[in-house]
Amino acid sequence: MAAPYRPPRPVGLFLPVPPRARLACVTMRSPSWADLAARFRPATARVDARERLRAFAGAGLGILITALIARWWALRTGMAAPWLVAPLGASAVLVFAVPASPLAQPWAVVGGNTVSALVGSACALLIPDPAWAGAVAVLAAIAVMFALRCLHPPGGASALLAALGGVGFGFALFPMLVDSLLLVLAGMLYNGLTGRRYPHAPQAPATAPAGSRFSAADLDAALAHYNQVLDVSRDDLQDILQYAESAAYERNFGQLQCAEVMSAGPAAVQFGTPLEEAWTLMRARGVKALPVVDRSQRVVGILTRADFLRHAGWDQREGVGERLRSLLRRDGLTHSDKPETVGQIMTREVRVVSSHRRIAELVPLFAEAGHHHLPVIDADKRLVGIITQSDVVRALHRASRPAG
Repeated sequence: MAAPYRPPRPVGLFLPVPPRARLACVTMRSPSWADLAARFRPATARVDARERLRAFAGAGLGILITALIARWWALRTGMAAPWLVAPLGASAVLVFAVPASPLAQPWAVVGGNTVSALVGSACALLIPDPAWAGAVAVLAAIAVMFALRCLHPPGGASALLAALGGVGFGFALFPMLVDSLLLVLAGMLYNGLTGRRYPHAPQAPATAPAGSRFSAADLDAALAHYNQVLDVSRDDLQDILQYAESAAYERNFGQLQCAEVMSAGPAAVQFGTPLEEAWTLMRARGVKALPVVDRSQRVVGILTRADFLRHAGWDQREGVGERLRSLLRRDGLTHSDKPETVGQIMTREVRVVSSHRRIAELVPLFAEAGHHHLPVIDADKRLVGIITQSDVVRALHRASRPAG
């Protein structure tokens, strides 16, 4: 009898490494110096020259407006405190360069700078050692900003400046609170005039559009799994993902045309073709629809199995087979009360598509308009093929498979 399995006994703080895991550790390649150096290269800016000009012109203008008003206020009231401080420069970068960022919103700017200055002033008062005071001020400021949902990177500078400068609690009111409010007001005016929504208020929870490959719940789950602060709002991230999905769809399927997918040279019938002949042709070809053309090969209708069944009384299931056989059987009379030819039962209103039309444009026709077969015509409006739902599905499947 085999001995029961016993887990390996730990040695010190570590368990023995299984052989397979040991092999994986040996074969796993460590990052090279080139890989490490590549991580320090600056990322490519994904904005054009016009947006860059808008950003740095706005930041300069915002700081100028803030400085002029704050200086005027300080001189008017006789305040000895500095009327403009360095953290406002970092705040201006966020407000004007990335106005959609959660870190740049008004509450983040005003609340983050102000509460961080209060935290820094408290640390300066309670902790004699400047090194410890500065360190505790920054970490405590981050904790408070997280708690108040006003995380703002320049707030760390505000806390450190207050902890090391010995400026007192009044520093949080002026210049931090006043300057932050002035900068936010300047940002609202400038961003609004230059076509940027600010404040970038969160929109109402929206569901993903029909046909999207991910839902709002999927995005929430991904953000929870990522578990890091992103410098982009959830709504903007959802818009970016949906646009990327649309771009990928257009890249994969956008250039595929009907001529590349259709069944060329399809079987067709004419207006006067006997019903029995059309039914036999339909069964022999294994198709469910036949285009109806005139002598110039221009489409005048379409004949489907549903047309046969409708005229055979499909709504009354009992005896439908016999009624269908009676419909197909020719009377041989000059005049007959029942349909004898294709033109008498065909669907006259038929949707046709050009051979150069993109496959992506047909998806709504099949998915929403209820079409199952679409005759394909050339530039002279002559029948050159037919395309079905199955043809489109196969084409999209082939286009979506990775190369190789």
